[in-house]
Amino acid sequence: MSKQWGGRFEEKTDPFVESFTASVQYDSRLAIYDIQASIAHAQMLGKQQIIPQKDAQKIVKGLESIRKEIEQGKFIWNSALEDVHTNIEHALIQKIGACGKKLHTARSRNDQVATDMRLWTRAQIDTIIDLIIQFQKALIEFAELHLDIVIPGFTHLQPAQPVLLAHHILAYFEMFQRDKQRFQELRPRVNTLPLGATALAGTPHPIDPQFVAEQLGFKKLCANSMDAVSDRDFLIEFCSHSTLVMMHLSRWCEELIIWSSPLFGFVEIGDAFTTGSSIMPQKKNPDVAELVRGKSGRVYGHLFSLLTLMKSLPLTYNRDMQEDKEAVFDTADTVENSLAVCAKMVKSIKVNKGNIQRALDLGYMEATDLADYLVGKGVSFRDAHSIVGKMVLHAIKNRKPLRELTLHEYKSFSSLFAEDIFTILKPLTIVKRRNSPGGTSPSCVKKALQKAKKITF
Repeated sequence: MSKQWGGRFEEKTDPFVESFTASVQYDSRLAIYDIQASIAHAQMLGKQQIIPQKDAQKIVKGLESIRKEIEQGKFIWNSALEDVHTNIEHALIQKIGACGKKLHTARSRNDQVATDMRLWTRAQIDTIIDLIIQFQKALIEFAELHLDIVIPGFTHLQPAQPVLLAHHILAYFEMFQRDKQRFQELRPRVNTLPLGATALAGTPHPIDPQFVAEQLGFKKLCANSMDAVSDRDFLIEFCSHSTLVMMHLSRWCEELIIWSSPLFGFVEIGDAFTTGSSIMPQKKNPDVAELVRGKSGRVYGHLFSLLTLMKSLPLTYNRDMQEDKEAVFDTADTVENSLAVCAKMVKSIKVNKGNIQRALDLGYMEATDLADYLVGKGVSFRDAHSIVGKMVLHAIKNRKPLRELTLHEYKSFSSLFAEDIFTILKPLTIVKRRNSPGGTSPSCVKKALQKAKKITF
């Protein structure tokens, strides 16, 4: 089969080289975007009388027929034709004859693939934003169902201070809100049309790229033809934002893994999102959460591979850039699947109040409130910290929670302690006192929930 570019070659391409350089096995997923862009390009060629209007109409009709074959799974991809673009153009020529060859007028595969990738990336951004919203909705619903539950808050994975479970969950809402904003901010940079740059220098034909941009929903044109065909910043940004999504999902899954261990027993993940052991009948393993945690690594790797790919490339297009597609395709698939499964998994979680209540008795989490109590009596915080530290040591040695110490014991450390100390040591009371903006008090958390719902629903 003759190559589009074969005119200056005397020998055929080595069959192994054909296989090595082919990309259609993965870039065929760009087919719908390639046809969409080609239809707009053909319409522009006809409108500008660069090719006869009747030929443009024939090309559009042929492309629409090919799109239908692809959507129905009837189109046969040929790796000898290298890529998705050549496969579609070859099929068009086979279908409508010689006028199909006019489609490539005022266009190169360089600006063609750049356009396809921008169309594809724009669609993935919209999908990911929607999936983030669905996950956020699941978090909000979970938080609302458990507004009355106080859990240990941790630093260094050690019990620190009690917080509302809903407050903890809404911390993840905020992470994903930033993720959503990052993708929203990226979209305008992606939504720029490179078509018309051709190979690198533009074209002498009287094209109307603004018409093409309007047909394809692009908001502006690339300002420099050389940058238009060689820019992959938008893909690197896409992968960068995706790594943050996966990092946040991985942290969420790590907490579920820890919390669902019988050693914590705070939650139980539904059977539909766990698996058993081939040898240990008692096991209920959080495999879905572990896989999401593990998949974060491959997305990190894709970002690094793209940065490495682009770091030494001179202007303009280089064939190395073909290697961008598998990385970004897998990144999108991984992020989208991980968000979808995590949103479903949230709805399966059951909370074990008894185990949480028992955990609240561990770790002397009332200590900071005891120090704050003394501060309220006029003691400097550093002195209060030292006094309460000694009280904690006393409680540890006597194997008592702080709230089970007698008033006599309290006064042995500071005469400023009085009967009212016992009214502030319950976990719920401690939580209610945290009324500072963004704090864990029920009133603050309810406001945060209302704000989250307003943003998301």
